[in-house]
Amino acid sequence: MRRRLAFLLLLVPLLALARHTYHSSILELRINPQQQQVELALKVFTDDLENALSRGRPQHLSLQDPRVVPLAEAYLREHLELALPFTSARQPRLPLTLRFVGMQQEKDAYWLYAKAALPRAATAIWLRNTVLLDLFSDQMNIVNAESGPAKTSELYRAGHEQAVLTPK
Repeated sequence: MRRRLAFLLLLVPLLALARHTYHSSILELRINPQQQQVELALKVFTDDLENALSRGRPQHLSLQDPRVVPLAEAYLREHLELALPFTSARQPRLPLTLRFVGMQQEKDAYWLYAKAALPRAATAIWLRNTVLLDLFSDQMNIVNAESGPAKTSELYRAGHEQAVLTPK
């Protein structure tokens, strides 16, 4: 009995340190015509985002440290790019400026929130999503987009980093 207890006492901390075996993020994107904006909520695993933000730095960063918030904002701006898609050869893609709203912890993940003003009515959004693709070769970024009752989903991964989302 003591051996089992000792084994469990050694095993539990090791399990707590075990990393998740898949790499993914979820982006909820909502076209809000009433507010004339696109609203984004990005969910990423805490350890993955900490690793991304710590890359090239002498010390590992913790998302618990409020000084990390501007780094998370910069990361979001670097790895998510939105635009209104081409409407004709004369009207090229119109970039949208992301405005970081904040971040919130949820268990072993974080939600990062942002929005972008829409200069005109939109039924489709061009999105480039490279979140964590430079860290993990198996990274999958799932995007769920909606505009009113219309919805669509897209899977972004290495080799497929951009698409036009048209909720139907």
